[in-house]
Amino acid sequence: MKVTEIFVVPHMHWDREWYFSTEESQILLLNNMPEIMTMLETHPDYPSYVLDGQSVIIEDYLSAHPEGADRFKALVKQGRLIVGPWYTQTDEMAVGAESITRNLLYGIADSKQYGQPMKVGYVPDSFGQSAQMPMILNQFGIKRSIFWRGLSERKGTTSNQFKWQSTDGSTVSVNQLPAGYATGKYLPTNPEELKERLDPLLAKFDHYSSTGQAVLPNGHDQMPIQRNIEAVIKTLNQVYPDRHFQLGSYDDVFSTIEQATNLDVVSGEFLDGKNERVHRSIQSTRMDLKVMNTRIENKLTNTLEPLATIATKLGFQYEHGLIELIWKEIMKNHAHDSMGACCSDIVNEEILARYRRAEERTDRLIQYYQRKITEAVTIKGADEKLAIFNLVPQACERVVTAKIVTKLPEFQLCDSNGKLLAFEIVAKKEIDPGLIDRQIVAHGNYEPFYEYELQFSRQLPAMGYEVLGVKSTTQSLPGLVQSTLDRTIETNDYQVVARDNGTVTILDKRTQTTYNNVLDLEIQADDGDEYDFSPLGDNRKLFASQLVKNLKVDSLIAKNSSQLVLSYQVSVPQNLDAWKTADLKLTSFLKVSLVLTLTADQPVIGLKVTIENQADDLRVRLLIPTKLSSKLVTSDNQFGVIQRPVVDETALKIWQSEKWDERPDAIFPFLSHVGVSDDERQVGVITAASREYEALDEDNVTLAITLFRGVGVLGKANLVRRPGRPSGINAPTPDSQCHGTFSLTYGLVFNQSHGTPLSALAEGFLTPVVTYNQIPNVAMHMNLPTQELPATYSLFALVDYGLTLSTVKFAEHRNAIIVRVYNQTAKDCQLEVTGMKVKQVLDLNEDPVDLGLTVKPNSVRTVEIAN
Repeated sequence: MKVTEIFVVPHMHWDREWYFSTEESQILLLNNMPEIMTMLETHPDYPSYVLDGQSVIIEDYLSAHPEGADRFKALVKQGRLIVGPWYTQTDEMAVGAESITRNLLYGIADSKQYGQPMKVGYVPDSFGQSAQMPMILNQFGIKRSIFWRGLSERKGTTSNQFKWQSTDGSTVSVNQLPAGYATGKYLPTNPEELKERLDPLLAKFDHYSSTGQAVLPNGHDQMPIQRNIEAVIKTLNQVYPDRHFQLGSYDDVFSTIEQATNLDVVSGEFLDGKNERVHRSIQSTRMDLKVMNTRIENKLTNTLEPLATIATKLGFQYEHGLIELIWKEIMKNHAHDSMGACCSDIVNEEILARYRRAEERTDRLIQYYQRKITEAVTIKGADEKLAIFNLVPQACERVVTAKIVTKLPEFQLCDSNGKLLAFEIVAKKEIDPGLIDRQIVAHGNYEPFYEYELQFSRQLPAMGYEVLGVKSTTQSLPGLVQSTLDRTIETNDYQVVARDNGTVTILDKRTQTTYNNVLDLEIQADDGDEYDFSPLGDNRKLFASQLVKNLKVDSLIAKNSSQLVLSYQVSVPQNLDAWKTADLKLTSFLKVSLVLTLTADQPVIGLKVTIENQADDLRVRLLIPTKLSSKLVTSDNQFGVIQRPVVDETALKIWQSEKWDERPDAIFPFLSHVGVSDDERQVGVITAASREYEALDEDNVTLAITLFRGVGVLGKANLVRRPGRPSGINAPTPDSQCHGTFSLTYGLVFNQSHGTPLSALAEGFLTPVVTYNQIPNVAMHMNLPTQELPATYSLFALVDYGLTLSTVKFAEHRNAIIVRVYNQTAKDCQLEVTGMKVKQVLDLNEDPVDLGLTVKPNSVRTVEIAN
């Protein structure tokens, strides 16, 4: 439809960092903001200016110019300066559901301090759009969405204006930016130049529009306000008398879209690289950073917030301010370029520093709440105490691994009734007393402490804790469990056998299925950049199973758990040039350690992969054969699951002839779990680390989980799977070669398809039992709590095991406990709790809403609970 009404929207796209630093960006902001405010104040006919939909801009500006707050606030209240709804411009594909939720929660709250936030889900440059965004946006009262990347006609529409619907029925009106957010940057006033610029753009608008309206974004990355834009618009209306151009906002186009009756309804994610690059393989860039993000997100939602909630219910203070600072610290890393790590090395150093700061705060706050609770419990006759925290919402028997630090020559564990507990000692080491309490050595006492790693099985309360006593005794401690050279470990569920080629054979005893060559490593040259993996033309691959040297295997077999450790070295080419030689000179190496753990309490094989890398320009993937035939793979996304093809055959046949921006390789992100199943069996991977997978071979699917890849340049042109211009700039990034040693943690699942759902297994695996050992000596002293707590406590339990717990927290603006769950199953679930009662249902913004307690598949529910 011919576009006759065009809203020119002044804005700036604000990458806080990219190939430039946050500090450089802030200095530019200090220049641009006064010019923007002056323009608005001195030109009453200039309607508004969009601050990129993220409130962190406010923080960055006013932290340096607090005297400008009143001026800023006045313009926001007038609707002239448009802020929010996000805190930062989030990546939608690689960050967790709670991260996206908090991004909107804090962004809206921060914006409301100055005026009303923009009610548009505005993500102009995110590398793909999650299928769950309509539901998430709706629960923040947002019914409109603007984005750029990932749309093609394969989604069921040839228009850029349509309705986008999530599985649960939530819907937003969409105005996709068919030519991006910078189409109106630096517009000239010369009529001939304007016509040359806009003729092809207007043809594109006409091709895609369903309403006869369009937006022309007048802005670009860090672009200062265009002061002569009114003169430009006057010229535009003269050059195109059959069209009408006017200054406006993004909201202006939606009144017509929302009233249109002929719009297509589209569902699912937008991750096609036909018209814009979505960089599917960016999830493996700077994997060290991405693993930290996964780890911190899990600690925040699975441990810190539930633990803080329990502590607050028992009389301690919920540290809202510090928890918000932690979230904001990692959300500064969730902006699309920062999360992608497609940045200069100095910026990636800043990203790393934020993660380190956030994780240290998280760890210390977890320890603080553990200590407060433990100190408030009395165990009669105990010399020390051991608190065990089970933060899954069901009572269950769990294998506990705990550390006891003591000078006691012999000790026992007992419950609050004095009943003794049996345990095994799986490790012991000496600790310098100065590390425990420097006051000891200051007084001349250098007698060491000993740290014992204990293991035992214990029935634990749901979402709660038990405190045990550590008592001196004359009875000898059990002997230290000794490592052996056994190559086999097993439980009732699995038998795992180490092989000479560095792989393992796994027998699933429930289905009597044997899986061979599990945990081979695929090693391949990477001729790509920080945005994308790119193979060499010959697509040559090496496999660790064919190159293993110096294999060492040992095991540790205890009563409740067993470990199998494989260590070896693999020779690999040193760099891209070496990969290109005919004889593949193998002059560099990878040192690999695989630690597999079986426990009696869950049918998940724990896996820790540690790699030391000294080579350049390579990708390494972990291979898990499934022995299943399937065209589809199921993985989780925010508050749900999604199915994707093993091979996108249709797109692969046409991508070159249709000149796609990217080859549609089936490399995809996941958050917690990915799996394949048929009517009898399922095989899956749970991740506490990397979040990128590819499924290989429909007839015999192998899950390939990217461990890391190394590249040395930010952007590169003419890649095999991404032809044309470079993404970003061609700048060296040697730190992105990922040299050094790093570890990644996963869970492997092989079981019956009608057994425990992979989502439930992932929740248990990613919510480990945490413990706290209170001893008489402490490095940092606090006054003891005044309250007396019970030795055992449960906050609540979830009744329906089909629901996945997202988090438990205290409400932001009132004294109330909030529980959030979502449904990753194929049938409706009922939200019901025991121990407390559901008081009311809330939306993601923590406001009351009439959604009911039936949780449909792929939907989320938040409730307030009370006694």
